[in-house]
Amino acid sequence: MTDEALDLSRLQPALPSPLQPAEDERFARHGVTLLLKRDDLIHPDLPGNKWRKLAPNLRAAAGRTVLTFGGAYSNHLRATAAAGRLLGFPTVGVVRGDELAGRPLNPSLARCAADGMRLHFVDRPTYRAKASPDVLDGLLSLFGECVVIPEGGSNALAAQGCTELGRELRSRTGTVAVACGTGGTLAGLAAGLGDGQRALGVPVLRGGFLGAAVEDLQRAAFGAPAGRWSLDERFHFGGYARTTPELHAFADDFEDRHGLPVERLYVAKLLYGLTVLAGEGAFAPGSTVTAVVTGRPEAEPS
Repeated sequence: MTDEALDLSRLQPALPSPLQPAEDERFARHGVTLLLKRDDLIHPDLPGNKWRKLAPNLRAAAGRTVLTFGGAYSNHLRATAAAGRLLGFPTVGVVRGDELAGRPLNPSLARCAADGMRLHFVDRPTYRAKASPDVLDGLLSLFGECVVIPEGGSNALAAQGCTELGRELRSRTGTVAVACGTGGTLAGLAAGLGDGQRALGVPVLRGGFLGAAVEDLQRAAFGAPAGRWSLDERFHFGGYARTTPELHAFADDFEDRHGLPVERLYVAKLLYGLTVLAGEGAFAPGSTVTAVVTGRPEAEPS
């Protein structure tokens, strides 16, 4: 692996990502301006927070094999596999659910395999223990020396990478909202924002664990809590990879209003939550709210 192959700038990421107004009477009637931070346009294969979280981890990996984790529809696995193809390093994806091993690959996992990722399916108890020394030692004995990146790509390096998202939005908005899976984007976003700004996380998983995860990531990345942030856990629609007809109808309507392809598992839940919050008066008249669009629709479960 040459130094040139590790230069992620040769992939020509579109940074800073565009900030676009979204005229929407559901916000305007409350005196609130909605902006869209189009991180989905950063790179065609590594969009949004996947670029921001992976870039510092891949530089640190320096061309060695990257082993990481995800579910059957993991955006993170797809982005890691694509990075391996584009930059020429090996990738291993540890996939939750050993029952999937004997089935045809869904479009998401098929894309990972086409990009050269070795897929390794494990049962759910093993997956839950994926950070334990026993499980990690077993994986490394199978695949040799690897750089391990956690599920969702969220670690201290990822949080540090996401601070640039906050910096790009300084003096541009009051509240910045992002859908959250593992918390790395929110941890870095909040740290990068300026005085008087706040970050709002909308978890797409149930469980109420994310607050502690964000705090842990900030301590690991910055040595202490950083920035102003909060969570609203009402908009997960049943949990990760779960949707409802109501959510799909909202996303279809948002697409019609704004010409924005709305990814259902993260972005739709974020935009729905912001619309509800605006109606509840959560944002002061005259304020500006920015929604971070972290990805595009693709390879979603039916």
